[in-house]
Amino acid sequence: MVLLSRKATCNSHGQDSSYFLGWEEYEKNPYDVIKNPQGIIQMGLAENQLCFDLLESWLEQNQDAACFKQDGQSIFRELALFQDYHGLSSFKNALADFMSENRGNRVSFDSNNLVLTAGATSANETLMFCLADPGDAFLIPTPYYPGFDRDLKWRTGVEIVPIQCSSTNGFQITKLALEEAYEQAKKLDLNVKGILITNPSNPLGTTTTRTELNILFDFISKHKNIHLVSDEIYSGTVFNSSEFVSVMEILKNNKLENTDVFNRVHIVYSLSKDLGLPGFRVGAIYSNDKDVISAATKMSSFGLVSSQTQYLLSSLLSDKKFTKNYLRENQNRLKNRQRKLVSGLEAIGIKCLDESNAGLFCWVDMRHLLGSKTFDAEMDLWKKIVYQVKLNISPGSSCHCVEPGWFRVCFANMSEETLKLALKRLKKFVDDETSKRSCQKSESQRLKGSRKKKITNISNWVFRLSFQDREADER
Repeated sequence: MVLLSRKATCNSHGQDSSYFLGWEEYEKNPYDVIKNPQGIIQMGLAENQLCFDLLESWLEQNQDAACFKQDGQSIFRELALFQDYHGLSSFKNALADFMSENRGNRVSFDSNNLVLTAGATSANETLMFCLADPGDAFLIPTPYYPGFDRDLKWRTGVEIVPIQCSSTNGFQITKLALEEAYEQAKKLDLNVKGILITNPSNPLGTTTTRTELNILFDFISKHKNIHLVSDEIYSGTVFNSSEFVSVMEILKNNKLENTDVFNRVHIVYSLSKDLGLPGFRVGAIYSNDKDVISAATKMSSFGLVSSQTQYLLSSLLSDKKFTKNYLRENQNRLKNRQRKLVSGLEAIGIKCLDESNAGLFCWVDMRHLLGSKTFDAEMDLWKKIVYQVKLNISPGSSCHCVEPGWFRVCFANMSEETLKLALKRLKKFVDDETSKRSCQKSESQRLKGSRKKKITNISNWVFRLSFQDREADER
């Protein structure tokens, strides 16, 4: 007799992915500079811990917000009882303004078109419930965030069809790759309901170009029943904000506001990456489609943002002096930290994707360290790095990359000293591997030379024997 449901017992959550297995190994043996200096360093978690000092300083200077007071009077009771799933209007207004600000105020957002959710995970899943039925498909460019296999598929029954991108053009989306994914979905008898992108990309750490965005908009303009979802949770991590182009800008610049495309473009946002607050569980859906907003608002009752969190963050985001300084300083610190990782890897002989200009991670090319050009070899290398080097990084295969040998390496969830230690460990490993391969190559050449010499000696012996036989015959 089966006691649990098929959903509870199915294996489609994705928890067995190497992406999550790496976390499990880290949790068994976490690095600590004092308590466990030989432990595993976590480089597989995209957290932004570089600007906590700015947030903590603001909290110290704004005790009313931190203590749930307004004009010196406690509003704890009102917040404790507030449970309207539409959310606090003050927070939604502040969030809409902040979304505009970290896009250089090139576009504006209407707070009435926002739905609050418990993080981006909830936002993405809610959109899937709103836009697709079980068995329908979404096209997603590879490599993509491993958690999408859980967030988009597990409870919704939606299928993912990859748009296969390669390193030949920096993993950019092409018209051909998009059309091939669409045709593949049709061959599988899947009804394509949308395309989902992350912009900036996780795991690439790159912004989606205008050319790529225009390819996507041309596609959904041609296919009238297909939506475009842009997950823009890393929009505030772009090192130069002018390099980031939101789908809202394309709608505006291409004058699509009064077309049918306008209602089929949706944005997912959160404060987990830009503000480094994943534990606060603040996410949002932005849509121009009133029916989507209505349905998503009803569904949000399963994952609300606490009123206390909304009140605190509405005060913080309404402080324009703070947000302006924070966005600028956050970008600078992320850029400097990323450069330290890139230069450190280059010194070891490891390169990163050249186009990287955003995010909390680098897309790292370790193809030259593979024993063979296979995903089995990638897993062998990953295991060595986790268990021997004691660094948890994410293999490209967990991100559905089509080429073995790429890895996502995070840099913003640790101190600079820990990053230096990680690079020191990796250098020793690469040096040892290079030395080992050099010895193997020398031994192989020695054996090859020995075999060649042996064959030559045998040939000479045969020749002498044959010559002696001829001489005997002549006699």
